[in-house]
Amino acid sequence: MPRAHDDNWDLASSVGATATMVAAGRAMVTKAPDGLITDPFAEPLVRAVGVELFTKMMDGELDLESFENFSPDRMQAMIDGMGVRTKYFDEYFANAADAGVRQAVILASGLDARAYRLPWPDGTVVYEIDQPQVIEFKTTALAGIGAEPTATRRTVAIDLRGDWPAALREAGFDTTQPTAWLAEGLLIYLPPEAQDRLFDNITALSVPGSTVATEFVPGIIDFDADKVREMSGSFRDHGVDIDMASLVYSGERNHVVDYLGAKGWNVDGITRTELFRQNGLQVRDLADDDPLGEIIFISGGLTG
Repeated sequence: MPRAHDDNWDLASSVGATATMVAAGRAMVTKAPDGLITDPFAEPLVRAVGVELFTKMMDGELDLESFENFSPDRMQAMIDGMGVRTKYFDEYFANAADAGVRQAVILASGLDARAYRLPWPDGTVVYEIDQPQVIEFKTTALAGIGAEPTATRRTVAIDLRGDWPAALREAGFDTTQPTAWLAEGLLIYLPPEAQDRLFDNITALSVPGSTVATEFVPGIIDFDADKVREMSGSFRDHGVDIDMASLVYSGERNHVVDYLGAKGWNVDGITRTELFRQNGLQVRDLADDDPLGEIIFISGGLTG
C-alpha cells in the first residue's frame, strides 16, 4: 500500500516492520563471534514483536533458498552493514559525550535501545521520539525483562509529521544546552521537503556545540521501484508487510552534507564501503543486489 500523509503502523507492519528487521540485524551482529557491537536488548525486543520471519533470521533457521535474490552473501552483507552502521552511531554518541554533550535526541527511535545499553555519563538525558504505540511497546517489553536505562530516558510519543519540536520541549528538552541528534535509518521514509524540514527544526533547536548524525542514500534519487517490488515479494510470501517500493519516497532531494553545511553545520561523510574496510570486513560485490546503492554516513557539529 502506498504511503499517505496520515498513515500509521505497528512494529509488525509497514515502516514499523523495517525497524524490527533492523533490530534483528543488530541481534545477529551481537551473536557473531567477532561482532562489532553488543546489543543484548535487540533479540528480546524482536521476539516480543513476534514476527516469525525475523525470529528465524536471528536463530539461523531461515531457508534462504525460499527467497528470490537473497543469497548467503547478501545476508552476510546485510549483517555486516548493520554492524558498521550501529558501531558508527554508537561511536558518534561516545564522541559527543566525551565533548561534554549531556542531551541526546533519537528521532524515530523504533527498537533502538541505546538509552539502555550505552555507557552514558552521569547527568545525560536521552529523548526518544516515535509513534505512541512504538514507544509504549518498547518501554513495556524492556521493563518486562528488567532492563533499566543507563541515562535519564524521556519518551516523546508523537509522529514526526506532527509538531514534535513542541512536544520535545514539553518533555523537558533544554534549548540552551548542546544536543547530540540522531536520525538513523529515517530519511528515505521522508518526502524530500520533510527531510529539509527535519533539519530545519533540528537547527532551530540547537546551540553551538550540538552534533548531528544521519545517513544519506544517493540511490533513492533514481530508485528502481519495480526491481525493489520484485525483491520484496519473498518477504510478503513469508507474511511480512514490507514492500520497500511503496514505503520510501524516491526522487530528487537535497544532499544532506550540502544542506546542513548551508545551515551552519560542519559535517563529513564516509561511505559504507570505507567503513567495511576500516573494520576489516569483506567488501562483497553484490552487483545490482542493493537498489539503494552506496550509503554515506554523516556526522558533525554546529559551530555557530
